[in-house]
Amino acid sequence: MIRRSFSEIGEPMRQPFRAPRQAPFACEKQPATGSRGMVVSNHPLASAAGAEMLLSGGNAIDAAVATLFALTVVEPMMVGVLGGGLQHIRLADARHLVIDGLSTAPASARADMFAPLGDGKLPNARETTGRRNAVGGAAVAVPGALAAWCLALERHGTRQLARVMAPAIRLAEGGFTVTPYLSDCIRDCAADLAGDAGLASLFLPEGAPLKAGARLVQSDYAATLKRIAAEGPGALHGGALGALVAEHLASRGGHVTLADLAGYAPLIREPIISAYRGHEIVGPPPPASSGVHIAQMLNILEGEDVGAMGFGSPDAIHLMAEALKIAFADRAVATADPAFVDVPVARLISKSYAAERRAELDRSRARAWGPGLAMGGLESADTTHVTVADGFGNVVSATQTINGLFGACVQIPGTGMIANNYMFNFDPHPGRALSIAPGKRVFTSMAPMMVMRDGQVLHALGLPGGLRIFPSAMQAIVNLIDHGMSAQEAVEAPRIWTEGGPLEIEPAIPDTVADALAERGHAILRVNRIAGGMSAISFHGDGLMTGAACWRADGTPVGIAGGLARAGVRFTLS
Repeated sequence: MIRRSFSEIGEPMRQPFRAPRQAPFACEKQPATGSRGMVVSNHPLASAAGAEMLLSGGNAIDAAVATLFALTVVEPMMVGVLGGGLQHIRLADARHLVIDGLSTAPASARADMFAPLGDGKLPNARETTGRRNAVGGAAVAVPGALAAWCLALERHGTRQLARVMAPAIRLAEGGFTVTPYLSDCIRDCAADLAGDAGLASLFLPEGAPLKAGARLVQSDYAATLKRIAAEGPGALHGGALGALVAEHLASRGGHVTLADLAGYAPLIREPIISAYRGHEIVGPPPPASSGVHIAQMLNILEGEDVGAMGFGSPDAIHLMAEALKIAFADRAVATADPAFVDVPVARLISKSYAAERRAELDRSRARAWGPGLAMGGLESADTTHVTVADGFGNVVSATQTINGLFGACVQIPGTGMIANNYMFNFDPHPGRALSIAPGKRVFTSMAPMMVMRDGQVLHALGLPGGLRIFPSAMQAIVNLIDHGMSAQEAVEAPRIWTEGGPLEIEPAIPDTVADALAERGHAILRVNRIAGGMSAISFHGDGLMTGAACWRADGTPVGIAGGLARAGVRFTLS
């Protein structure tokens, strides 16, 4: 594992104990509590699919994979078997591993395959002529989600693939009720969906977006899921489904071939582990940003008594905002595929480097930090997250996506599968760390995180939200450790975000605080929400666990408790 030991970094600064305080905001949802398992996802029917696995005696890996397959049906705009993502797994034997199922550039991809608009600076840093890297066949990268989910199940699950996929097949075949969230997403993407006959037929019947309350049946996709359940991931990665994908994408100007699909393999990576106030913070390594830059930001914050500042105070938000800007200034060297770019992980997560950066902070004034090569706001925010735990000690935090809303807005005819648009995450300009190269994995802000203490998992969390994911996950960790919040409070707490430009703040942050931040030089931008719905589980010393989902999505925690009858007890008629 990539880590810094306590002997290397010295004793971390510990804050004095403070009893949890009343949060200065109201939570909109209620948590769930269980002792035998917990599933938290961004759709209630997906959480139910995972709970079904736990109730039948399966483990957290079974439940997580079942939840993800169900999400491909009920959150088709966010996740699919033609997508990619990361699974952070803590096994019952205390091992951590990260399964990297991120998409890769096709073998025929070239650094100059798209015609960029502008000079690569904001606001059009990723835009290309004809939006070819965002919509259509050329935008599709080699998918890794299905292969990675099946690998996790094969190595660490207890149920057969067909059993785990059964809830998703039922939902696709029998249909489900469209939520306002899904209806809004369809409306937002209606113009691009209209360009694909299959997607238009499914989501724009009679030319109008599906309304909330309508029933959505996906018969073609149900048949595809049945085929995968019977044949395994090979159906896509080299099999008949893969041939259909390659053929259709080629007809739409795409580059993914059957050989690309057959050659794809998920990677098992060791997580990055860093220390924060006596806790171990565990997250994924590059090409993910989260493990490196959450560690970096927490190291900067550790030199200050954040808890004493109070949640949401001008001092606390100013410090957080400056830490965010520092992280984004360094991010470009730590988010590319490490097979292509040297990543100075040890330096970036070291306490000594954090001390150097902290020394440059002005506590009373916002300052400019070098922007590096980070491309603000251009990584897709349309993702989903699942957090699952069982009663055996297994924990899964998994973030998955097809990248943009409905991916490339391309459906493979007759299959119901929606293709990703992961090529948008590469820099279309040649000669840069994030430029396109054959076989290169996309960089990501995904943050499937866990917080440990004394060898035990205290919290597991994650969320969607593109470039705003890992800063939001960091804020939740600070809420839990420094501000003594409950899991529900930590996920629902108002967020901030900046990478060096405007400081985005959510509505629950008072105007008085916003005014104080403006006086320090921050350009305040009010936004309705920052990143997406967070899913978290907190573990208590008495064996109980609490699941929480926030107001920013349709998130639903399902807790499992109870159990079998006491041995020797039976009911008899008198």
